[in-house]
Amino acid sequence: MSRLDGKRALVTGGTRGIGRGIAEGLAAAGATVGVNHPPGEAAAADAVVESIERDGGDAVAFEADVSDADDVSEMIDAFESMLGPIDVLVNNAGILTQSPLAEMPVEMWDETMAVDLRGVFLTTRFALPGMLEAGNGSIVNVASQLGLEGGEELVHYSAAKGGVIAMTRALAREVAPTVRVNAIAPGPVRTELLDDISEEWRDAKEAELPMDRLGTVNDVVPTAVFLASDESSYYTGQTLSPDGGDVMH
Repeated sequence: MSRLDGKRALVTGGTRGIGRGIAEGLAAAGATVGVNHPPGEAAAADAVVESIERDGGDAVAFEADVSDADDVSEMIDAFESMLGPIDVLVNNAGILTQSPLAEMPVEMWDETMAVDLRGVFLTTRFALPGMLEAGNGSIVNVASQLGLEGGEELVHYSAAKGGVIAMTRALAREVAPTVRVNAIAPGPVRTELLDDISEEWRDAKEAELPMDRLGTVNDVVPTAVFLASDESSYYTGQTLSPDGGDVMH
């Protein structure tokens, strides 16, 4: 029996990078996975679903802009109608841009907060009632080590991810013991998201890391599978950090 047999999981931002890796990892562990994608990325979501199915797993694509309340509400309703109550929610969808705060367009700040923090709230808000009614659930929020230590020219992203970590701790207290809420704070990981950050920043960060390399998606996925599974049944309100030693806490 696999670790997540019979579980139903929804992964936001599941078409690429860490989100895709987690979706595939949960499916390999036995979960039926909903792969969320924003408007315009249906083909990418279908590719993830096909990849999971080729490996013998079950997956369904769900479209929603996680910053839009109506979109998210409709996605949760569609998931529950098609697959049943959500057992595992992975809030992964996020964007990453770079700018000194003194030059940052207000729109850049607002967009980051809308996707990286509001999106976590909205998806959790609409998924949580079903979890509470079912009497169980695991929420895994993908934050960042920058939510713990901050980063130059990434004040907006750091603030949003710090908010995700604070929300994780507060909600964990609110819904325990019925639903567990934990976060993952990865270090810099080689994905498309990091392509929007300057090479100089990436090189400087790599040089700082005790493990002497940037992370990979495969460095993060096992933590998500662990937090989704009953193996972590005594974990809640925690932030686990596959970050190469960037933040030691």
